[in-house]
Amino acid sequence: MIVRTLQETEQSQRCVKSATWKSVRMLLADDNMGFSFHITTIFANTETPIWYQNHLESVYCISGEGEVETCADGKIYPIKPGTLYILDKNDKHLLRANSEMQMACVFNPPLNGREVHDKNGAYQLNEPALSAQE
Repeated sequence: MIVRTLQETEQSQRCVKSATWKSVRMLLADDNMGFSFHITTIFANTETPIWYQNHLESVYCISGEGEVETCADGKIYPIKPGTLYILDKNDKHLLRANSEMQMACVFNPPLNGREVHDKNGAYQLNEPALSAQE
């Protein structure tokens, strides 16, 4: 059994930050579950271009409000607590936060640890893995 708290994970190498978000990666590839699970904070009044070419992602909004726009058709979907959006076709999108949003995110295949978005907004598949103790 694996047991971790958000607070302890936030203080470890599993916490990754960028200019527009902070991702606390509670479950990663080396945990051998076949997916990764993250609690991600999207900072208020930001826009993040994302295009997960190598991963599928499901995102559940815990708190805050914003919107996600699909780049292919310009359709905008509001996000508020209780909203789940699923990027089942590697959708290129823009994530906008009107207020700070806390999101629960699941990735398949799982992330390894320290990934950040590349120039296309994707996570690469070949990042070095963190050890299970980090």
